[in-house]
Amino acid sequence: MRELIALLLPGGPAFLEALQRAWDAGDAVLPLDPSAPRAHLATLVGSLQPTKVVEADGEVRSLEGRPVEEGDAVVVASSGTTGDPKGAVHTHDGIRHAAFATSLGARVEPGSRWLACLPLSHVGGLSVVTRALLTGTDLEVHPGFVPEEVEDARRRGATHVSLVPTALGRIDPSGWTTILLGGSAIPARRPPNTIATYGMTETFGGVVYDGLPLGGAEVRITDDDGVEVPHGTTGTVELRSPSLLRAYRDGNDPVTPDGWYRTGDLGRRDPETSRLEVLGRADDLIVTGGVNVWPAPVEAVLATHPSVREVDVVGEPDPEWGQRVVAVVVPGERPPSLEELRELVRDRLPVAAAPKALRLVDSLPRTGLGKIRRSRLALEMSQERDDG
Repeated sequence: MRELIALLLPGGPAFLEALQRAWDAGDAVLPLDPSAPRAHLATLVGSLQPTKVVEADGEVRSLEGRPVEEGDAVVVASSGTTGDPKGAVHTHDGIRHAAFATSLGARVEPGSRWLACLPLSHVGGLSVVTRALLTGTDLEVHPGFVPEEVEDARRRGATHVSLVPTALGRIDPSGWTTILLGGSAIPARRPPNTIATYGMTETFGGVVYDGLPLGGAEVRITDDDGVEVPHGTTGTVELRSPSLLRAYRDGNDPVTPDGWYRTGDLGRRDPETSRLEVLGRADDLIVTGGVNVWPAPVEAVLATHPSVREVDVVGEPDPEWGQRVVAVVVPGERPPSLEELRELVRDRLPVAAAPKALRLVDSLPRTGLGKIRRSRLALEMSQERDDG
């Protein structure tokens, strides 16, 4: 029987040893976040049904879980931003392909050294570890992102790192060979040594780098009936890659018979360069005055304002326009004004995209990987309206 072993371990030597030990035995691993609330961990364990749990103190507990199939390597829980977490089952063949394709895309060379500082319970952090192990690249693993420790790792020889955009502004990016950016909206202005990645738990991380698919991966845009549309037309992003999941832990397979995974993201491909532009989730679309407004391009423009530290764009009901565009901003030293932000957007995007309201907040709700919880933010705004 091939077991599924949950690793309730922080990033570090113990995690790497437990991972390698499981793989050597032919088992698969389920990385869990030891800092997560116990109730959440209990829900994950109950849903994904590992057969053993390795605790932080080294204790191994046996459970009445379910085995995995021959060739399965990891089960990764989704971030849960669009519903209940699911366990994506990935095979050794799939993550091996991902390791070499992403290494080539990230310009890994002899002497390169990866730093893993994102949560290992998410694919953004775990894929750094598996990439390094499978390609024989040097690796350093941190329990989490601490700017001073990341800078110290770079001074000691780390050359490659994967970060979320919010972390990028807290380090000096100039000394790195390559910084992979993913997990949330990528800033329009970013250092030249960064790569904007697009992927998800189901693809085992990024399979599109700077808008173009990595070797072996394919991208297409389809309409509501699943028919591919021409470049320049907005539709649903679909991905096909050898790194796609085998199935979910519950046995459901979201991949079509011909190998495509329908992401639920909306996007389009540039007619001239074929580069992919991701516009956001289908339910993120704001329809204001009959005009479609996508949050991501508006956020990219607003993020260039010097008084905007972080920003999210959401829609809220409006009796005149149907919905109105709202900029939710974590301000810098001097809060921006609504008119400043409207003028900035009007200079670069259609007038309908200019925010009609501004909300100043201390922070934006995020997942452990740094993704903005847009649905939670919209719910909080709705509750504020009801209370007011």
